[in-house]
Amino acid sequence: MSFNIGVVGTGYVGIVSGTSFAATGNNVLCVDIDKEKVEKMKEGISPIYEPGLEHLMQQNINQKRLNFTTDLNEAINHADIMFLCLPTPPGEGGAADLQYVLKVANDIADYIKSNNITDRKIIVNKSTVPVGTAEKVKSIFTSKLGENNNLEVVSNPEFLREGFAVEDAMKPERVVIGTSADWVVEKMDKLYKPFLRSGNPIHFMDEKSAEVTKYAANSFLAVKISFMNDLARYTEAVGADIDLIRKGIGSDTRIGKRFLFPGIGYGGSCFPKDVQALDYSADEAGTPLRIIKAAGEVNKSQILFFFDKIMKRYNYNLKGKKFALWGLAFKPNTDDTREAPAFVLIEKLLEAGATINTFDPEAMKNTKEIFGDRINFTDDMYSCLVGADSLLIATEWNEFRTPEFDKLKEELSENLIFDGRNLWEPNEMKELGFEYHCIGR
Repeated sequence: MSFNIGVVGTGYVGIVSGTSFAATGNNVLCVDIDKEKVEKMKEGISPIYEPGLEHLMQQNINQKRLNFTTDLNEAINHADIMFLCLPTPPGEGGAADLQYVLKVANDIADYIKSNNITDRKIIVNKSTVPVGTAEKVKSIFTSKLGENNNLEVVSNPEFLREGFAVEDAMKPERVVIGTSADWVVEKMDKLYKPFLRSGNPIHFMDEKSAEVTKYAANSFLAVKISFMNDLARYTEAVGADIDLIRKGIGSDTRIGKRFLFPGIGYGGSCFPKDVQALDYSADEAGTPLRIIKAAGEVNKSQILFFFDKIMKRYNYNLKGKKFALWGLAFKPNTDDTREAPAFVLIEKLLEAGATINTFDPEAMKNTKEIFGDRINFTDDMYSCLVGADSLLIATEWNEFRTPEFDKLKEELSENLIFDGRNLWEPNEMKELGFEYHCIGR
């Protein structure tokens, strides 16, 4: 059984979700207000870098299962199920800004009322939204369409990892659905069944629990990262090796191996925003989450801890120094630079009077939009080194893991590396003739 699906918003969540639903045989119409972006997507050009996405888009466009429009009303007419995949950026005090979600909800209600549409439709909050958002959207529909309207609001948070988003969408570890309507349970179960053939679970729960589940998941992972970053400072001070400790604790199945890699802090569109939003929401409820607060504070300070390593090495004087910076995206396999630790590092270096050469396999365009000609952009990882006093590493792209170290020695004025992602072993770097500064070792 296929569905007619509308997807409102074509950011990471919208374009990946829409394409994945089309790939399982549904008829999908994606909506975005950006006309230029919509025209490019119609041609099969992805608005984001995500491995495998553009190929999957083109396949489904060719099969006429995936289409794009700037007309929300066209999508309302088309869809049995409408997914709201809209931005919820941090607002005042860290609260999630719901203006885009609530505006679209109002627009949907107005169009349905003015055109006397009586078909039953499912409106799905796919965006990461604070607890009570489904209730707010329902209240809009109730106030404009009456108590017995035919719209059912569902919370269906996404759990996509940037760089693995297509894989996560097509083979999710779990699906979470928040709804109190039996007929919606049946529809959503059928929609997601093709994605869960390996036996991974679909969890049905109330809307509020589904909303909290998303924030809780991201915040818990952020806590793991911040715990390791905090611990890394201690291990470095006492002469222990955080990488060996990571292996020691990661083999405990109660802890697990993932999200235990220390570095210069998490970034992106999810963890920083979601930690802030959950922190704000808990404070509003009068039940502050102290561990969540600490995770956010450690994360903000971690890149400053790394910057201070550089300052100490140069006796707190970076004027006239030139640095080669490898990595701009907040993580590898994406072009996303939102909340990227590299950006904080760049600003601190510039404030200290340094100049910077940069290279990233995918994130150069997004970085140029922010920094313009304040930093230098190079064609590859080796030309980035030319004339630099030392190399800084901010993103752990695979191509950085096995460089030609002789080329590093040829181009750098000193054999000096500050590695914010612990790509290499300190003893091996010493044998190669490098002065090597890393995290927690």
